[in-house]
Amino acid sequence: MNSMTDLNTQTNDALMARRAAALPRGVGQSHGVFAVRAENAEIWDVEGRRWIDFCAGIAVVNTGHRHPRVMAAVRDQLDRFTHTCFQVVAYESYVRLAERLNALAPGRTPKKTFFMNTGAEAVENAIKVARAYTGRGGVIAFNGAFHGRTMMTLALTGKVDPYKKGFGPFPGEIFHAPFPDPLHGVTVDDALHGIELIFKNDIDPNRVAAIVVEPVQGEGGYLPAPADFLQRLRALCDRHGIVLIVDEVQTGAARCGSFFAVEHAGIEPDVITLAKGLGGGMTLSAVIGKAAVMDAAVPGGLGSTYAGHPVAVAAALAVLDVIEEEKLAERAARLGETCRARFEALRARFSCIADVRGLGAMTAVEFCHDGDPKKPARDVAEALKAEAAKRGLLLLNCGSYGNTLRLMLPLTIQDAVLDEGFAILEAALAAVAGDR
Repeated sequence: MNSMTDLNTQTNDALMARRAAALPRGVGQSHGVFAVRAENAEIWDVEGRRWIDFCAGIAVVNTGHRHPRVMAAVRDQLDRFTHTCFQVVAYESYVRLAERLNALAPGRTPKKTFFMNTGAEAVENAIKVARAYTGRGGVIAFNGAFHGRTMMTLALTGKVDPYKKGFGPFPGEIFHAPFPDPLHGVTVDDALHGIELIFKNDIDPNRVAAIVVEPVQGEGGYLPAPADFLQRLRALCDRHGIVLIVDEVQTGAARCGSFFAVEHAGIEPDVITLAKGLGGGMTLSAVIGKAAVMDAAVPGGLGSTYAGHPVAVAAALAVLDVIEEEKLAERAARLGETCRARFEALRARFSCIADVRGLGAMTAVEFCHDGDPKKPARDVAEALKAEAAKRGLLLLNCGSYGNTLRLMLPLTIQDAVLDEGFAILEAALAAVAGDR
């Protein structure tokens, strides 16, 4: 099977069988679909079927699949060079992208940026920077958090199954506090009290290097962090000399109605991690932070062979142009309002919808049994995902109990495709939920 023609003679089922024989079972797959082509918010598979994409590669193609500006930038860079290793022979585009992200980062404190390959690498390096700056070792994260799949970021991740199952032990001096969740009775005061209990029972605050928080929890259920929670976290970190790391891997690059989601809280983080939407489909992540914090690592202490790959950097510069010129932050806000309004209308019909929430174009619908949020309905969420797929719509679930539907639309999705996708979603929900 060496050509696209050969691939087009395959079926999804046949390729799934080959996949099962060739790959370890630990590499999951949400849909039994193999892509051959994609444009904006649509994917075509090996059987020629068209799919509407409400996943965006897990919030990666914010600018849509194969945005013309991004593709043109990639092609231009391919004609120049593909790799030198920035730490060996540098290139101006890396510096230019860092300058642009420094200017976009919230707050007036001078910033510096360096690049890695993945979101997990960005978070891991943010921890390294915080430890170098503070001379401390402890780190606090939150229940329900997801920060990556390396051993350090798994330790930070607040969900065992499937991410941490069988992989321990994990690095020490990592602690978890509650995350605000109004539906389940966890208040901002509860979350902050949880941190105080960690200080009381587990580690002195003077030994804590960093607190790591998502402005909207991703795998945790698309839970937005209340603005006053982030503001009080900022004050707590200032009080104890702790580095505040804001993980914007999934929330950044305009997805939440501003370039960084944390802007809604009006605070200045010490360090921000960014990935996914930044590269427009190319592999790239960034660590952005206050210059004094970022300069704590010794020369040679940061970097990676492929980090800041020139093709990915070229794509990211085009992504920033598209976000600005097409006003995608503003469009994200409108998309979120539209999606949540449609789900609220469905909530009036279906008692299995326990909550509708989100920020910008991150929208979640949490399902329950008997109208009781304490009875999570993973079966409804899974059935909805499967039924929507039968009808040509790709969806993903999340949440500690897997009972939350999350929408990650490309921000460039055409209105007609959005309406078509929602019509499928509503019909699928009616088919699987009935009067539940």
